[in-house]
Amino acid sequence: MERYEPVREIGAGNFGVAKLMRNKETRELVAMKFIERGNRIDENVFREIVNHRSLRHPNIIRFKEVVLTPTHLAIVMEYAAGGELFERICEAGRFHEDEARYFFQQLVCGVSFCHAMQICHRDLKLENTLLDGSPAPRLKICDFGYSKSSVLHSRPKSTVGTPAYIAPEVLSRREYDGKHADVWSCGVTLYVMLVGAYPFEDPKDPKNFRKTISRIMSVQYKIPEYVHVSQNCRHLLSRIFVANPYKRITMSEIKSHPWFLKNLPRELKEEAQAAYYTRRGGGGGDASSSNGNPNANGSSSSSSNGNPNANANANANGSSSSSSSCCATFYSAQSVEEIMRIVQEAQTVPRPARPVSGYGWGAASDDEQYDDEEEEAQEQDDDQDDYDRTVRQVHASGDFDMAKLQI
Repeated sequence: MERYEPVREIGAGNFGVAKLMRNKETRELVAMKFIERGNRIDENVFREIVNHRSLRHPNIIRFKEVVLTPTHLAIVMEYAAGGELFERICEAGRFHEDEARYFFQQLVCGVSFCHAMQICHRDLKLENTLLDGSPAPRLKICDFGYSKSSVLHSRPKSTVGTPAYIAPEVLSRREYDGKHADVWSCGVTLYVMLVGAYPFEDPKDPKNFRKTISRIMSVQYKIPEYVHVSQNCRHLLSRIFVANPYKRITMSEIKSHPWFLKNLPRELKEEAQAAYYTRRGGGGGDASSSNGNPNANGSSSSSSNGNPNANANANANGSSSSSSSCCATFYSAQSVEEIMRIVQEAQTVPRPARPVSGYGWGAASDDEQYDDEEEEAQEQDDDQDDYDRTVRQVHASGDFDMAKLQI
């Protein structure tokens, strides 16, 4: 931690606080997510770190390392200077179709890479997509706190994610394929970019979870008349918003859809993307088997230099293509064993545990801050309980029969 100096706070949540930090030696800016040591360091935190560590792609925030402070575990990541895509939409109201497509293309490429590495995100939303701050912003997927690996973990069956983005099968309380659920969430993201509202919320009663869940289950949405959306785009949305996940469009089918292919940037085309699949090594699973795309892995002769933007992206984050190729599937200097040791150590709180000024904890009001964090955590739990209770009520009411999904 001595290598970093604080710049400012950039976010806060149930997990703790996120701060912008600067490497004292390289002057590189990084984002650091602080999680309080002790009970909050659980299996989900370890899973988030290990899954994120295995992903290196221009449209995914890069994991760098984990470090310990006397009171917190800190996850060090690439800093995206452009902020959340959500904020950009809030400022604009909604995007023109071409702009929405530009960001959707990047989102799909990033998610497709996750799936090729056998990782489903399970909480895709505008707030978890960041921008790098360049004139032509590069989208970056972040926050793998709900992610699952089909190699390391069992198939998901828990109801996780953000209500407005959640897929019908996730509400079924049965095992589901997280990759199909990610496709649905990508569709919600596209809809919000185009319309400036969530597809399954009742405009007159947007906070009514019961209505939202019922509309999700019955796939009840429409595009307002005042919003111009092309027929090709409407067709794509209709193929994404399908209740039965096995009849829903796949990632590879999205990437071959005419609307998606229009004005597709050169670096997002299959031949350029192949560099990232071949560079990963052999430990992440086969992309063609997970996406149904035989070209996803590219040719065996492809390298990290096959994409003209690969080196630019690497250099922008303080590393080189040579360093990435020698790391095979994983791109952090820390081994899984070292990360596991640090995470296990973070599960215990040293005595006495004294806050360190400048790393997200003030010296004058530490007790108050910890009390506030406890209250925020309790509020988050209460919200989740309300949501879970609403799901059960919808099931019990008979408003929608999950058997109709034929899962």
